[in-house]
Amino acid sequence: MGEKHRGEVRVLSQLEGEGLTELLTVCGLDELPVGAVRGVEHEGRRIMVVNYEGRIYAMEGTCTHEEADLSMGFLLENRIMCPLHFSQFDVTTGEALNPPATLPLRMFNVQIQGAGIYVEVPEP
Repeated sequence: MGEKHRGEVRVLSQLEGEGLTELLTVCGLDELPVGAVRGVEHEGRRIMVVNYEGRIYAMEGTCTHEEADLSMGFLLENRIMCPLHFSQFDVTTGEALNPPATLPLRMFNVQIQGAGIYVEVPEP
């Protein structure tokens, strides 16, 4: 099961015609071993970070079917299982793999800087 943390934030950039993108500090690489899931809350929004096979992925952390916290679910290979109604999502693409969820999770860019994991979070 995952851990919940509040990340630190700084403004990353603003592109013409687009909103601000913030760089959210998640944790150190050593704090997210292979197979680990970590949930972070940022301005009322859940973000989930997963280390799958040594690659770091970041996505919305709330199930698209209900308001369940996916970081409290179970990682089964490349799938995170919702702890509420057992929908599964591909952590590499965000795709909903089975009902009751049908909508995908929004994916976010990840940056590794030094020994830290950061997520680019656009304004909602």
